[in-house]
Amino acid sequence: MGFRFRRSIRILPGVRVNFGKRVASVSVGVRGAHVTVGPTGTRTTVGVPGTGFSYTELHKPPASPVEAQVDAPAAGKSARGIVWLALLLAVIVAIVWANVR
Repeated sequence: MGFRFRRSIRILPGVRVNFGKRVASVSVGVRGAHVTVGPTGTRTTVGVPGTGFSYTELHKPPASPVEAQVDAPAAGKSARGIVWLALLLAVIVAIVWANVR
């Protein structure tokens, strides 16, 4: 049986640095919606807090420039990820704006 290690440190409201046994990542977002960027790619997660329902999508970086050209039809997926990121940033700005007032 192997052991696990996971530690998460909040550095700013809505921003966390996550540490595992081998890698570290950064998560940005609010409860129910966040984007995690790490060495394995970018993970977008949206869920309904307190219910256990969530949707996660992983966007892996291409291994080589040749693979990026072969995987051109996946461009629609990256556009969708940008839309999710823009939506997440809009939610964060709205929350910060509401707290500043």
